[in-house]
Amino acid sequence: MTYNTTTLPCGLRIIHRQTDSPVIYCGYAVNTGTRDEQPGEEGMAHFCEHLTFKGTSRRSAIRIINCLESVGGELNAFTTKEHTVYYSSVLKDHFAKAVDLLTDIVFHSIYPQSEIDKEVEVVCDEIESYNDSPAELIYDEFESLIFGGHPLGRNILGEASRLRTYTTADARRFTASHYRPGNMVFFACGNLDFGRLASLLRRLTADMPAASPHAVCQRVASLPPYTPCTVTREKATHQAHVMIGNRAYGMYDSRRTALYLLNNMLGGPGMNARLNLSLRERHGLVYTVESTMVSYRDTGMWSVYFGCDPKDVSRCRRLVFRELDRMADRPLGAARLVAAKRQIKGQIAIACDNRESFALDFGRTYLNFGKEKDVNRLFERIDAVTAEDIMRTAAEVFARDRLTTLVFR
Repeated sequence: MTYNTTTLPCGLRIIHRQTDSPVIYCGYAVNTGTRDEQPGEEGMAHFCEHLTFKGTSRRSAIRIINCLESVGGELNAFTTKEHTVYYSSVLKDHFAKAVDLLTDIVFHSIYPQSEIDKEVEVVCDEIESYNDSPAELIYDEFESLIFGGHPLGRNILGEASRLRTYTTADARRFTASHYRPGNMVFFACGNLDFGRLASLLRRLTADMPAASPHAVCQRVASLPPYTPCTVTREKATHQAHVMIGNRAYGMYDSRRTALYLLNNMLGGPGMNARLNLSLRERHGLVYTVESTMVSYRDTGMWSVYFGCDPKDVSRCRRLVFRELDRMADRPLGAARLVAAKRQIKGQIAIACDNRESFALDFGRTYLNFGKEKDVNRLFERIDAVTAEDIMRTAAEVFARDRLTTLVFR
């Protein structure tokens, strides 16, 4: 797997993976998300993501929309708790157009008030749509319980009443502080001449001041103490929605690999995941049950979600706890451990074949770790996980007195 990398005088890092594809996937990964919002800026990271498409000194909002669409390309963006990503896919012949557009909107958006006044209603509609989907909403409310009082527990979309107060000056102040070349990576995947890509970006960022050598940002979070709890919210939903989980490991924690494998065995995408076999296949109690893990720079979270008939909540919880206890109480047999590793490595390899997703992934890896994504190195870490590692991780993360439960009914 071949990568090309360089750092421009302004501090912008560039990473490119050479492939034989005529389609280029590229974009900016910005080291800024919900957790970077100050008090009074709730929802600003996501709001600025929307507004960045609404006009620059060179392009109107309509011209931004048409720039790549007119040649069959795509332009998109998303915001997470720690990142904002602007990306595009376009045929090789038009990659310079995509790089120019992305650079223009990321560094030169003007955030006109007339566009803010319109777009705020779009985001408020997005919030209401989200509130109408308890299976999605429960994830945010659960994270709020796990990280209560900390920006990581904050809803990415923000609150409508707060968003309606934001102005051009607010958006410019937030982006001026965070949308700096040294705080981001430009990533590209496809059949490109790397020298030409670097030269193009050097020219497009030539007016930006020189930066000191880049250092990966290590945010120091003052996480509040974690207090497990059980909370029930009356939502008058037809189905009960339940989440069970705990704080877990940050992205730099070596224990994360064991939890990654353990999580996949319990509630990953495979239909043979243990929770799916128990709650759905054997007992017919749920349509969906899944477990997820998320790792931030300094902490993380692991959780199980399922939806069921309200009368079956207690029974489903007992079945979940039984599976968790099994993983913590006795080590996996050698054959089962080998099979679990084989399955997750196959899933990773297949996922890497989705070039857009892989480009987004290695862009954020370079942003977070300052090094290229190496799937073989990941496979080596998975192979090094022992049955004892899994049992020890399960005992720590799945400890009954450390689990929080949230129920919508």
